[in-house]
Amino acid sequence: MSDTQKAFRDLLRAQRVWEDVPLPRFDPSAAPAGPLDLFHTWFAEAVTAGQTEPHTMTLATTDAEGRPDARTLMLHDADERGWHFATHATSEKGRQLAARPHAALGFYWPAQGRQIRVRGAVVPASPAESRADLHARSAGALAAALTGTQSEVLPSYEDLVRASEAAWERARAEPDAEVETWTRYVVEPREVEFFQGDARRRHVRLRYRRGGANWARELLWP
Repeated sequence: MSDTQKAFRDLLRAQRVWEDVPLPRFDPSAAPAGPLDLFHTWFAEAVTAGQTEPHTMTLATTDAEGRPDARTLMLHDADERGWHFATHATSEKGRQLAARPHAALGFYWPAQGRQIRVRGAVVPASPAESRADLHARSAGALAAALTGTQSEVLPSYEDLVRASEAAWERARAEPDAEVETWTRYVVEPREVEFFQGDARRRHVRLRYRRGGANWARELLWP
């Protein structure tokens, strides 16, 4: 084993989870009938606890060969339809969702030792809702959407700089500029799991499973 590899392993094994972090209690018997209300509550509590960027999440998709892929992006909403995010339909994740319209989401809020997992079908929102999503955000978000072709090979960083500067200029001059490929997606949940960590590893896992119009609730072994 090289010295670099040994140093890495020593550093890795020295890390601890939730040390000196007062973890909240979670009584699953008092959880609401459906997952949305609990998600809203936990999100608000994560913000109050000072969790950095609680609106970021991992989106997992599969490609045409069934190979998994994952990346971090922002949550745009969570309502009775499901969990919302947006991207270019022509991006790699957009193409993957067109071929296999199912996904999983993962939220991790270490400030409270909590995770939330969402699995379900993915449907695109209407063009009008996608346009509203884009223009409800900052000029920087619009500029990013106007810059280049997401996920395509970039010849050089200088090409990105030039395209970004042009996109920023257009975003300021045309705040209503259209980006035809920008699409809002909704993950329609089939399963939602809430994980509350415990310092003694007696983690509480509550899973909601959709059964018709209702949700079944069940505890899982940690």
